[in-house]
Amino acid sequence: MPRLRRTSRILVVDERDRVLLFLTRAPDSSGFARWMTPGGGVEGDETHLEAGVRELFEETGLQDAPLEGPVFSLDFDVTWDQADHDRGHAEYYVTRTMSFTPASDNWTDDEQVDLEQHRWWSVDELDATDDPYEPEELPELVRRAIRSSRPDASQH
Repeated sequence: MPRLRRTSRILVVDERDRVLLFLTRAPDSSGFARWMTPGGGVEGDETHLEAGVRELFEETGLQDAPLEGPVFSLDFDVTWDQADHDRGHAEYYVTRTMSFTPASDNWTDDEQVDLEQHRWWSVDELDATDDPYEPEELPELVRRAIRSSRPDASQH
């Protein structure tokens, strides 16, 4: 089964410097839930950037949001007991927007099951929480995204 799954993840930062995260349940028998950025697998001949744009639309409803990056890359082991891959590679992008409520109209069947809730998090809230989130570098990634990105209030 050794197989690498390429993914794109998006740090969606609002006008109050908060990041949008989804409480996502692992698709296996563990039932483990953790907070993650919007994003998902690269399909076919897509680039990471193209997958990021598509996944952002599917999971939030944001269309044509300008993505900066990648700002971070991560290689990781996949430990789901029902996974069809054992390694992952994620590229992280940043977009700025006004705060909004994500639309679930375009969620896949898996997302309808796995994405339990959303929340806008400040860096201080991430630093203080005992809730699990991925990647472990998330607070620092958000800090970097805030410092490097320019607000664009026209997106939402």
